Amino acid sequence: MAHHPLILPHGFPPTDLVPVRTADGSYTLDSPGLKEHYHSLHGALSESRHVYIAHGLLACGKQQVDVLEVGLGTGLNALLTWIESEIRGLQVEYHALEPYPLPVGLRSALDHPARIDHPGCREAYETIMDAMPDSTVQPGDGFRFRVDRKEVQRLSAKEAFDVVYFDAFAPSVQPAMWTVDVFRCVYQAMRPGALLVTYCAQGEARRAMQAAGLLVERLPGPPGKRHMVRAQRPA
Repeated sequence: MAHHPLILPHGFPPTDLVPVRTADGSYTLDSPGLKEHYHSLHGALSESRHVYIAHGLLACGKQQVDVLEVGLGTGLNALLTWIESEIRGLQVEYHALEPYPLPVGLRSALDHPARIDHPGCREAYETIMDAMPDSTVQPGDGFRFRVDRKEVQRLSAKEAFDVVYFDAFAPSVQPAMWTVDVFRCVYQAMRPGALLVTYCAQGEARRAMQAAGLLVERLPGPPGKRHMVRAQRPA
């Protein structure tokens, strides 16, 4: 499959990223040049918990869960998933795709662990974010984490995942991530009945998912957003 470059005026990751406080007290990164941010300004934590944890991880109904995240970003979704594995006794295998990792200074400025009251949170976060590519780390008894520095277009897994967190930049900023070909790759990586969740509910993105064979539904969105999307590979 051909590589599609990211359409970003400053390259990637953007060089003008700055931490900004969101409405729930947690922080995200904002790029003034792109007019884009990593999470909702209405609440980074609230968005991640609503979209990826409540409607993805917990909605799949499994105790042993294989998770694929497309776009590790600041690591917030991975951290919240680790917390749920601790609280609920889940066994999670977490595979993240992130070809462009954040500089250490930026993730330190966000300080996600400081906004989350859970024992061992900081140590787990650092273990996740410091993981070497293509190696597996285990920040908790029920949570194993791996990161690959490759684009989703190069994903070759077949029927390997129960839940997909699709957390790329918006289609207006990163259009190559929201194509039918990308969602076909993701479809093949999902087990029958698996779920894909994303904050993006734009019609073009939904149609691309449907064209790839996914069953798509709009759900109520997190604070400040009317809708999110959950898609399923038919069982």
